[in-house]
Amino acid sequence: MSDEMRTFGYLCPKCGKTVMAARSVFALEASNAEIECTCGESALRAEFDGESYRLYVPCGLCGETHTAACPPERVLRGATALGCAKTKQFCCFIGPEGTVEKNLRELEILAEKEKRQEDGGGAFVDSVIMYEVLSELKEIAARENGVTCGCGGAQYGMEIRRSAVDLICRRCGAKLRVPAATDRDLDDLCCHMKLVIPGTPR
Repeated sequence: MSDEMRTFGYLCPKCGKTVMAARSVFALEASNAEIECTCGESALRAEFDGESYRLYVPCGLCGETHTAACPPERVLRGATALGCAKTKQFCCFIGPEGTVEKNLRELEILAEKEKRQEDGGGAFVDSVIMYEVLSELKEIAARENGVTCGCGGAQYGMEIRRSAVDLICRRCGAKLRVPAATDRDLDDLCCHMKLVIPGTPR
């Protein structure tokens, strides 16, 4: 199966966004790979010397770049995770897209939590509800035109707060706040098939 795809994922230490990209096993065996964040400030690199892979992983938890040597079977088969020595948490995932996406979402929540504790703002009001709300938002976003803006834009960013998630239109900057603190907030969100950010048409 030379055309099998492997998904790499990490959290950008510069902008805080999750970075995910797939490369074919064939391409990974043939040459080095680089997965860059859209902000252009960080990139995960995989170099193959014929025997093992050397991975350079920007860490969204401690801000440093970690280096790891992995045998080919860890990179090309199954699912694997690379850890941050400082925080003792996983900071990079390689494997099937669904597995990497799920782990990255948890990493994003963890990083946000750590940041809030450092800022003295405490963690989330309810981390279980927050995780469920983020999962539900992911499902809504996966639908066709699931998240759009009144200005006509379809690209948006996400800011995770202590008791809510802000969806911000990348085109006009309009914001939609999704409460994420109580069971009721979750129930309300589950009623929506689509979400529209209240931007003004251009």
